[in-house]
Amino acid sequence: MQTQMTPPSTNGPPGLVWADKWLTRLEDFLALLAALCIFFLMLLGVGQVLGRHFMDKPFTGYIDIVELSMATFAFLAVSYCQRLGGHVRMDLFVRMVHGRARWFVEFLTNMIPLFLLAALIYFSWEHFIRAYDSGDSTIDMEYKVWPSKLLVPIAFVVLSLRMLIQTIGYGRLLWNPDSEPFAVPLILTEEDLAKKEIEDSKGSVDRG
Repeated sequence: MQTQMTPPSTNGPPGLVWADKWLTRLEDFLALLAALCIFFLMLLGVGQVLGRHFMDKPFTGYIDIVELSMATFAFLAVSYCQRLGGHVRMDLFVRMVHGRARWFVEFLTNMIPLFLLAALIYFSWEHFIRAYDSGDSTIDMEYKVWPSKLLVPIAFVVLSLRMLIQTIGYGRLLWNPDSEPFAVPLILTEEDLAKKEIEDSKGSVDRG
C-alpha cells in the first residue's frame, strides 16, 4: 500500500488539530527512542562479535539485553507507522470505491480494531502487573523484565489514540465528503506515485 499523510493544516476542527499536533510529537519521540535502541543494539552486536573473536571477552548479559530491548523497537514506533499509513493492508477494495463509500470503509476498518486494542491494553497491563509483583527476571543475568513489559500497554494506548483520531477524521469525511482530509493517511493513485517519484528524483539531482 502506497500512502501519504495529509500535510499539516489548521483547517480541521480545533480539537482535532490540537490532538493531532501533540500526539504527533509524542509519536516522533517514541519513534526516535526505537531508532536509538536499534542503533545501540547494532553497536552492541558489533562489540559482542569483536570482543568474542579478538579478546575472548563477550559482553556479559548480551542475550538478556537483546531480549529486553525487543519490545522497544517492536512496539514504540507502531503508532508512528499507523500515522503515516505504513502498515500492511489489502487496499484493493478500498481503491475500487469512492466518495462516502470509501470513507465509510476507512471509518469502519479503523473503528473495529479499537475494540481489539482495548483488550490488548487490558491483558498487556495485567501481564506487566504479574511480572512486577512476581519479580520476573531474565534467565541469565536476572534483569527485571517489567520495564520492558510496561512499554507494550503504553505503545498500545498511543496507537489507540492515533486510531481514534483517524476514525474521527474519516467520520468527518463521511459526514461531509467535500471537506479537506485531515489527520488521515491517503492512498496514492498511480498518477500521484509517478509525480512523487519525479519529485524525489529531482530532489536527488538537486542535492547531488
